[in-house]
Amino acid sequence: MINYNFHLHSNYSDGDCDPVDYVKKAIDMGFSAIGFSEHSPLPFNNPFSLKEENVDNYVAEINILRNKYKGQIDIYRGLEMDYIPAMSTNFELWKQKCRTDYLIGSVHLVSPPDNIELWFTDGPKHETYDKGLNDFFNGDIKLAVRTYYYQLNEMIETQEFDIVGHIDKIKMHNRDRFFTEDESWYQKLVDECLDLVKQKGLIVEVNTRGIYKKRSDYLFPDGITLKKIKNLNIPIVISSDAHRPDELNMGFIETIKLLSDYGFVSVMNYNSGGWFPVPLKK
Repeated sequence: MINYNFHLHSNYSDGDCDPVDYVKKAIDMGFSAIGFSEHSPLPFNNPFSLKEENVDNYVAEINILRNKYKGQIDIYRGLEMDYIPAMSTNFELWKQKCRTDYLIGSVHLVSPPDNIELWFTDGPKHETYDKGLNDFFNGDIKLAVRTYYYQLNEMIETQEFDIVGHIDKIKMHNRDRFFTEDESWYQKLVDECLDLVKQKGLIVEVNTRGIYKKRSDYLFPDGITLKKIKNLNIPIVISSDAHRPDELNMGFIETIKLLSDYGFVSVMNYNSGGWFPVPLKK
């Protein structure tokens, strides 16, 4: 069983609880390690990201917890970096300011062509996704999805980070309404993205949140993409993208079985020496 999780959000960003609550729950569950990955600060007001004025407190609190619970669990500090062209700050800046152990790179807000507003593709409501699709892309799903993947590719090419977060989350609110994942134009976009991931030596996150929150019928990434990742020998890490302590290992049992069925034999783990593979066991 995977007894660690490096993608979780406390109330320093859009999680529900104090960091210590996640630590205590993880110890109760027999975890060997956890890593906090708050949403990175952004240059505009929003309800989900770490506030710049709270950065020092975030660094200090994780340090306190790391020392207090040393010998019981390893605690790491990361960030989930939001990439928005010509708007988000270079990842290296926040890596240094937050003294992170690792970074997850993700796209939640898509920058449409010739528009200063942003398409929010995440969250619990598909109506927000649909409105952005219509307002910013005139309902052209191919253009919208292509813009997402081009933005993701630009992040991979221009920024330094460790893990690609929920790589195909653009499909979460689609749910086969506008396109299906096996369409050739979509698979071409996936292939281009995975080629870049391979070239850069990045880890792909296998994110269980969409399933246990009942927002998706598939993992991020889905089965077709996972098989491609396996064939390309791209390393993976399992995470639940927890926003509450009781979500720390949600979906792990089913995901481990699925990955084993696809032929994966290892997943990545982390310690102070860096990332390393561990056996994947059913």
